[in-house]
Amino acid sequence: MIYSGSCHCGAIAFEVEAEIAEVMDCNCSMCRRRGGLLTFVPRDKLALKTPASALSTYEFNKHAIKHHFCGICGIAPFGEGEGKDGPTAAVNVRCLPDVDLEALTITKFDGKRF
Repeated sequence: MIYSGSCHCGAIAFEVEAEIAEVMDCNCSMCRRRGGLLTFVPRDKLALKTPASALSTYEFNKHAIKHHFCGICGIAPFGEGEGKDGPTAAVNVRCLPDVDLEALTITKFDGKRF
């Protein structure tokens, strides 16, 4: 299925092709504060619909993940990193209005100790 997503103000808009039934709730220092629910897809399944220049990026710890957020509204719709199968996007499903959050299986991930 193809989902449309965005930050709150719309400066960052994207489409992602994914089957979303299960998401990850991470407790690392970043995710705990941000409160996102993540699904992971190959990076080529995510297409930006707005210029990449709209992305602000934050990296921490091992600098393995580019945490993208909107410099206007502050919402973090997705991040990018290198997965075991190549470039990966971690999509915040809270930024996908057509996803029924109540229908998702949420898996806890202990990123605090990772």
